[in-house]
Amino acid sequence: MKFIPTLVATLSLSTVSVAVWANTPDFPHLVTAGYGEVIAKPDMAEFSVKVVESTMTAEQAKQSVDQVVKALIDALNQQGVEAQDISSSNLYITPQYHYPNKGKPELVGYRATRSVSVTVNDLADLNQYLDLALNAGINQVDNIQLKVRDQAQYQQQARMAAIRDANEKAQSLAQGFGKAVKDVWRIDYNMQSQQPVLMRSMAMDAKVESNTYQDSTIVIRDRVDVIYQLD
Repeated sequence: MKFIPTLVATLSLSTVSVAVWANTPDFPHLVTAGYGEVIAKPDMAEFSVKVVESTMTAEQAKQSVDQVVKALIDALNQQGVEAQDISSSNLYITPQYHYPNKGKPELVGYRATRSVSVTVNDLADLNQYLDLALNAGINQVDNIQLKVRDQAQYQQQARMAAIRDANEKAQSLAQGFGKAVKDVWRIDYNMQSQQPVLMRSMAMDAKVESNTYQDSTIVIRDRVDVIYQLD
């Protein structure tokens, strides 16, 4: 039986895309995974807040949360926030029961919730808008996501860095084993798996001065898996 030499190299064998191995070539080849990342300073943000109220009746709960949401939207509009940058969820009302040791559950009131999401086009306004939410009666902050306005530009930079990384690894490994890279045989790329990652900032600690949100950074990563044909 004749054996065909195969050279396989990856940075992390356990994380190589399944698609790369689905159709292994029958000629000498080398597999690399290229990684790239770009560090960017956020210039915008999006946050989600929620108002939660418990009252004796469903109507009281509804009126309470609707009043808070309206107050917040009015305050944001007064600060120049456009309608398309504000979205509010539907009203959710759930009955609240007391469960005694014996007997049937007792209805003790109703719990109502509504959420509001706001896009902040200037990061410097983030804390001001959060203050408006708290002053309006919002009692829960669900999420604060820092973003960059030109995500595509940074993603492209990370992608090119991943391609360079894959090429450099291939050249180095081939040379080390006395081979030469002949051509690219296959490229596997899944953009959906690439998401910006927020590096932890002291701004996320409520004890730190609020203006440190602007000191945060975002890491935008990308990856490409490549199979090279060897001479």
